[in-house]
Amino acid sequence: MKKKLVLVIIILLFNSGFSQELKKENYEVVKLFIEKIKKNNIKELGLQIRYPLRREYPVSNIRNKEEFEKRYNEVFDDSLKTKIISSNINTDWSTVGWRKIMFNNGILWLDYDGRLLSINYESNLERDRRFKIIEQDKNLIHESLKDFNEPIHYIKTKKTKIRIDRMHNGKYRYSSWSINSKISEKPDITIKNGVWSPEGSGGNQRYKFTNGNYQYYCFINILGAEDSSSAELIIHKNEKEILKELGQIIRK
Repeated sequence: MKKKLVLVIIILLFNSGFSQELKKENYEVVKLFIEKIKKNNIKELGLQIRYPLRREYPVSNIRNKEEFEKRYNEVFDDSLKTKIISSNINTDWSTVGWRKIMFNNGILWLDYDGRLLSINYESNLERDRRFKIIEQDKNLIHESLKDFNEPIHYIKTKKTKIRIDRMHNGKYRYSSWSINSKISEKPDITIKNGVWSPEGSGGNQRYKFTNGNYQYYCFINILGAEDSSSAELIIHKNEKEILKELGQIIRK
């Protein structure tokens, strides 16, 4: 199954330049992190994470250290812990521009001060949980929308509910309702064959959907200020902007 986060990391690597060897101070940061994983020091690890810790949609993000402690074994399974503990600091860890310290081609990222920024790895337990949520999700939406590969985003603006799904052909589908409608109802608009593209080198993304003379753009802001809107809807008619709404990505 396609992993969006992994794809974003690959793009980041091409845009950020070649990785560099760790400096002495970076070496000590990585060494301390590995030691905490080795000792299963969950409480200390929970204090050095930049929250929310993003997980593959529609699995909920980890919002604080209490949630991290409960879900630690779900994220750091034996396979991931073994990769980290047995890693060679000199060859498996590196710095990549502003993106900080990278492990194993982007499986995991640390800030220079040791904060855990992201984990682009999905354990079997998380994968099974995600599949279960997806099956439950199919029972909640309108009959016309049930045939999809996986849900990508659920967005709310001031006036609109938006759902983006990845289809079996790799393209994307846009569905929207008025804000007071239920997703079990038939959507007001459905547009197929949407395309995804990266926005810059920071991990932000754009989805474009074309419906006759109309173009619908959904911008997803992965990085940015914590109080910034996480999504944006812009609609063009004949390439002229006619609507712009800020939105938030909703996790169930």
